[in-house]
Amino acid sequence: MVYRRTAAVQERLDAARSRIVTAALSLVAERGYAACSMADVAARAGIGVGTVYRYFPGKGELFAEVFRDACSREVAAATAAGVRAAGAGTHTDSLLASVRTFCDRACRAPTLAYALLAEPIDALVDTERLAFRQSFADAFAAAIRAAVDAGELPDQDASLTAACIVGAIGEALVVPLARGDADARILTALETFTLRALGAPTDRRPS
Repeated sequence: MVYRRTAAVQERLDAARSRIVTAALSLVAERGYAACSMADVAARAGIGVGTVYRYFPGKGELFAEVFRDACSREVAAATAAGVRAAGAGTHTDSLLASVRTFCDRACRAPTLAYALLAEPIDALVDTERLAFRQSFADAFAAAIRAAVDAGELPDQDASLTAACIVGAIGEALVVPLARGDADARILTALETFTLRALGAPTDRRPS
């Protein structure tokens, strides 16, 4: 007879896995990826190192899941901000709100943001980083297409513009994040840059 886990057993396993990922995420946010070990994660989660390895064969597998979780939260936050702005304004306002939210969250959590954007990391995590950038670019591209269709922006390759904006924002933030001196002053400049990249009047930037 094939053994099947009961719902209660599966719930305990899922809870333990979630606790490990949450502990690892909190450590990355505090120290960055390089300073986190599997033993550190186990200690933070309050479990044995062997238990961590039971769920994740190595650091790459664990932190790939950590990054997947963190990236999905960042994309969701930026997307939600864009949806709220679209409800009260234009598609261009929506895109700016997403950019502003992404940059603001990065400035408020510089260690985590640097890890997500640029810290040298395991190849498995780099795959998640690429997916992270692509998710943002896809969200931005959708807003750009809507703005073009509405006559707010000139005709353009929305996917290419979005990829350029994502890349430029990452480059603009990476050094301040690495130094730990990223602050809200960067937001105004990045909003203006985004409007110029889109071909929109810069006086549309919200105050």
